[in-house]
Amino acid sequence: MEDLKLKEFMPDELRQYMEVEDEHRYLLVDVRQPAEYAAVHIPGAVLMPLMELESRLFELPADRELVFYCRTGARSQIAAMLAAEAELSEKTVYNLVGGVLAWGGRKLSDFPRVQVFDAVSADADVLRTAMDLEKGAWRFYRQILATSGQEAFAPAIRELSLAEEGHARMIYAFWKRSQTDPPPFDTLFETLQGEILESGQPLETVLQRLSAAAPDRGLNILELALDIEYRAYDLYRNIAEKTSDAEQRDTLLTIAQAEKKHMRVIGRALALQG
Repeated sequence: MEDLKLKEFMPDELRQYMEVEDEHRYLLVDVRQPAEYAAVHIPGAVLMPLMELESRLFELPADRELVFYCRTGARSQIAAMLAAEAELSEKTVYNLVGGVLAWGGRKLSDFPRVQVFDAVSADADVLRTAMDLEKGAWRFYRQILATSGQEAFAPAIRELSLAEEGHARMIYAFWKRSQTDPPPFDTLFETLQGEILESGQPLETVLQRLSAAAPDRGLNILELALDIEYRAYDLYRNIAEKTSDAEQRDTLLTIAQAEKKHMRVIGRALALQG
């Protein structure tokens, strides 16, 4: 996503920015739900819920920098990406890392960053790793369904679970071309460990974080899912540019596009939460 004018603000950086920047030069946009905004918001922010954003993008000023935020930074990552991709102007688009929770002083524990792909790996190795990441996301969603299968957000999680396996099958179709005697997809998928998510986050770390998130569990699950899909989108966009196979690149970009669809699925489920 290096080609997009998309940057991040830490809370202290945004405070400093707001102190020195002329009000005419930027717009602060809250992409949460109205009830969340009414409870607490950063002074000066306008409300534009994530699910309304795409249809209202061109209401945003083309001559000002845009700063998006939400509760934790997950929803606003998507909002910032959509605004940057729309190329509303030459101005920079920002996302507030950690959202209003970090802005208000609550520390957020972040996941360790994992170097998922080696830049010099052979294409076949990259593809096998990609399948393993899809298995990790599939395991995550299956675990959520096992414990929260009756919740209102369960249909969205079920849709995502099926999609992860579908993506793994798409990748397998290219991977098996480089193998002399490849096992059937189902056999291979069964043997994959799936210990790291598409986002580069260890599955067990994510599940532990969820088990400790009793308050607002549904909201936490959906925001974690949104973060996973956002990082997956970024990951596939990047590895697509590194592959030497044009058809494979097209497939990886197709998967990246599908990750954006998943973000919208989660966004709709989030709207129902609030």
